[in-house]
This record gives sequence, C-alpha cells and structure tokens, in this order.
Amino acid sequence: MFAVFTTGRKMLRRIALLLPAFVLAACQTAGVGSNNGPSIDPNAPVAVALLVPHGSAVSNEAFLAKDLENAARLAVSDLSGVKIDLRVYGTAGQAGLAQQVALRAIDEGAKIIIGPLHASSANAVAVAVANKDVNVLAFSNNPTIAGGNLFVLGQTFENTADRLVDFSVSQGKSRIMTVYANNLAGQLGRDAIAQAIASNGATAAGAVQYEFSESGVVSAVPAIKQAVQSNQTNAIFTTANAAGALPLFSEMLPEAGLGPDAMQYIGLSRWDTPRQTLSLSGVQNGWFAMPDPSRTAQYRSRFEAAYGNTPHAISGLAYDGVAAVGALVKSGKRDALTTSALTQGAGFQGVTGVFRLLKDGTNERGLAVATVRNNQVVVVSPAPRSFSGAGF
Repeated sequence: MFAVFTTGRKMLRRIALLLPAFVLAACQTAGVGSNNGPSIDPNAPVAVALLVPHGSAVSNEAFLAKDLENAARLAVSDLSGVKIDLRVYGTAGQAGLAQQVALRAIDEGAKIIIGPLHASSANAVAVAVANKDVNVLAFSNNPTIAGGNLFVLGQTFENTADRLVDFSVSQGKSRIMTVYANNLAGQLGRDAIAQAIASNGATAAGAVQYEFSESGVVSAVPAIKQAVQSNQTNAIFTTANAAGALPLFSEMLPEAGLGPDAMQYIGLSRWDTPRQTLSLSGVQNGWFAMPDPSRTAQYRSRFEAAYGNTPHAISGLAYDGVAAVGALVKSGKRDALTTSALTQGAGFQGVTGVFRLLKDGTNERGLAVATVRNNQVVVVSPAPRSFSGAGF
C-alpha cells in the first residue's frame, strides 16, 4: 500500500506539469453568433494562418510548436490538386501576442486561422477577428470557448463520454455512477458524463465528488462504496487520470470490495498513457476511448520518417485542420470556408480517424473503445470510419 501512496503523491504533485496546456482553461466565449466566413478564389493559393507557440519560454511548448508546424506541412504535402499557402506565426504561448499576429495574418490575406494552442489565446483571437469574417480552428478541447467563429479541434469530454456511455449501455451496464474531482476538469467531466447518460438512455446511479488531494481520494472510497450499494450501480465512470487520482483509486477501490470483477470501470481519460498505467490492477477490464489506433500508428510512422522524432500526441490536430481546409477548398466553391461548409455532416478524414465540426463550435470524432487485458490494450469496439449517412 505504501508504494501506491508514494506513486500517487508523485503523480498528484506533477499534475500541473503533465496536463496538456490546451486543456480546460476557463475563458469567456467569443459569443459572436454565426460567422459566415470569407469568399475565396479556389483557383488561386488559399492563405492559411497557422498559429503555434514558437518563442514560448516553456520548453515543452517549444517542442510542441515544432511538431504542430511539421504536422501541418505534412498535411499540405499530402493535398492533391489543392494550393494552400501555409503561413506560420509564433504566439510565444501568450494570448496578447496571439491576438496581434492573428490580426496581422488577416491583413496579410489569411482566409482562415488554425490554432492557437491555449484556450485563452484561442478565445482572444476569435474575439479579435470576429468582425473580419474569418473562422478559427483552435488546438483546444475546451467546449466553454467554442461557438461563433471559434471551433475546437481537440477531443472533447462530451464526445468521449457519449461514445463510452453508448457502448456501456450496449453491454448491459446502464446504471452508471460518476466519480469526479472538485476542480474545473472534474466538474466539466461530470457534466459531460451526465449529458451522455441522459442522451443514451442510461440511469444516473449517483455521483461522488472527491477533493483533489491524496487525503481527498482516501476519504472518498467509503462514500463511493456506500453509493454503489445504495444505487445498485453496475458501472463507475471516473474523471480521474493517470497523472492524478487514478493510481490511488485503482488500488483502494478493489481493496474495498469494488474490484474489476465486481464493478465495470469506465475512464474519461486515456488509460494507455503513460504505458505503466496499464499495469494498475484496478484498470484491468475497464473501458476507455481512443482515436483509431491503426490510423494513429500510420501517422506516427509517417511523421517519424519525415522528421526523425515521434510526434507530440496533439500534433495531429494541426494536420487535421489543414486537411479539412484542403478538402473544402478542393470543392472549388468560393464559400468553401464558411461556417456551413466547415460543419458539413460528412465531416473529414483526419490522421487519427474521421471527425466533424459541429455548429456549436465543438466536434465529434470517431473513437474506438478499448479495454486493458493482462496489462495490454485491446480494442473491443472499433472506431467508425464514417458518420451514419455521411456518404463516404
């Protein structure tokens, strides 16, 4: 038990460093209504502004900026019959500078903006260019900033929760309890799970909040056990991740009689990163969602061959943004980059699978459902290759 607590302490202390910078910053949405987008000449090169954190004082952001740019350039090279003039602007990871370079990019002819990284920067950019008839495809997964002329490309909690609850119901695990941290990420995760439960005909079998600390996790275990017994719960959906409370819950809940043999666990986060998470006893036979693994592997292989390093986990968002723009421009229509075009129901084929942008500024991605068996990832429900009626 001591080893588990030690691991938990270390992971909890590192949480602020390990969580991606683009995740869940509380911002005010642009709130500008429906933006039509610019008119383009599809027979001429279309200027696309890529905003990445070049110049950031944070070392990992500097590496990420390079990977985002390289992924975007890889996407441009893959386009056939489409002329994209990719223009890269450094934001240094700062909202004020992101806003300035976005306005400069539009003055220099950009018809759409891909990026920036942080939610606060994306929000600032979208507000600044809202009256310029330009849409923004940001590297964020934060739904609170989405809407108007701002779209988020990152995999959202809502998308993940919906996929997992739908699968859980299909497997007869429909009485779902939510276990969530009392921080912003936990609360947004709780809301996403609640929405997914309601949308998929499942039953909300209670919710237990825990203080985001070691003692908070320890004190939550008895409350979780009591709630399970009172509500006839047959699945626990947790917002905990490997960098936070998951290692402690993974050991303590089975010790309390709620092991994977007695309870179906579902995770809102990826349980295959870092790899050592797969060895936790409490995640065995649990379910989590992930992008199409075969397409992800293909992208990683191509990126490594082109640039000599393994791509950052979110670098594919830059590829997806350019690929979507390229697919729309290829239609030959002057209104190819308007909101209605961006939100076409068929969606787009990205490097990690099919995705589409929604009218509320969020997105839907085709996700696989995976489990952990003998410390290995096993896909139990493949990622869809198209959306129903999409016409692929």
